[in-house]
Amino acid sequence: MDTEARLDRIRGADPPRNHNARTIAGLTSNPGCARRAVMDAAGIDKQRLASHAGFPAPFGQSQFAITRGNAFEAQVKANGCAELLRLLREELGLPVPEVSYDDLEEVGGNTNRELRHARTRILLARAAASGPNAGTLFDHPLLRLAVAGRHVYLEPDLIAFRLLDQFWIVEMKSFAMIDGQADGDKVGAAATQSAVYVLALRQLLADIGYGPEAVSHDAVLVCPENFSNVPVATLVDVRKQLTVLRRQLSRLERIDSLVGVLPPGLTFDLETDEAGVARRAAGDLAEAVRVVPARYAPECLASCEMCFFCRDEARGTTAALGRDIRDDLGAIDSVRAVLGLADGTLTPAVEQAEAAAMLRAAARLRRESLSGAA
Repeated sequence: MDTEARLDRIRGADPPRNHNARTIAGLTSNPGCARRAVMDAAGIDKQRLASHAGFPAPFGQSQFAITRGNAFEAQVKANGCAELLRLLREELGLPVPEVSYDDLEEVGGNTNRELRHARTRILLARAAASGPNAGTLFDHPLLRLAVAGRHVYLEPDLIAFRLLDQFWIVEMKSFAMIDGQADGDKVGAAATQSAVYVLALRQLLADIGYGPEAVSHDAVLVCPENFSNVPVATLVDVRKQLTVLRRQLSRLERIDSLVGVLPPGLTFDLETDEAGVARRAAGDLAEAVRVVPARYAPECLASCEMCFFCRDEARGTTAALGRDIRDDLGAIDSVRAVLGLADGTLTPAVEQAEAAAMLRAAARLRRESLSGAA
């Protein structure tokens, strides 16, 4: 059975969910986690799976936030992106000429991914071969990115435009820019997502003979200004995020090697009935999930829908204390073993000797500090 068939079996009867910039950013934040890599490669709805297993996580935007974001995007794109063009010209000082506009969300009514990607490639190649101020806008281009040995499609809510011999990425977010400043975490997340799109667009252009300089490392971030819906634009340098993203993607194991060591009959199918209600026993599903090894860290709480499941599984292990502690302790993965080695009640194995000496020294310093304080 080939890798695609194995992934289909692991996912079950549900249709696959597409990757997006958020899932790739989350995946690369913990490249050693085989569980997330397999689930994302199979297109599994991790939030639904975690909920059925008894560990729901509060991920995703509220319906209000989604509605507000869609309305803001529609406003910026209205009338052939007239508002966006004003922002590019007046606020960012870019010499944008008159432009043409291509919506690539479908091709003649067909939303097939391969067809949309082929159309995107044709139009971008044509724009790249035109003059330096082609000024062409591309809405919803379908990009593709190599992740863990497989190509995944990205369906971003963005516009790519070509100006000054470069393509630029525009990312629209509904969080407010107040007095020229926005929430740092939200801007950081937007920069990481933009870096995913920049990298995917560079890969597409590399296939037709263009270097990475063909896509600007400055993404255009468009947000509402203050407490209004009036859009404001700023440039965000994503070079740092690109460096991290490339490094983390290179560390991801190939999916075929991860899937190859799993039991042939493994599946996370929820066994839904005709009404879409999951019938599989939660305990049985949880046991299946535990077959695929995870690499939990507290940071997962901010980036993965399986975080509560994996945190419960990691209870009593050094992983639950953070990556730095887990890495420092090396071959010692149990908190109970750490305490035993620290107080001398447990004899260390050969590979634990160095860490055990460090733990005993730390325990001695703690006792001396406490006695001095008393």
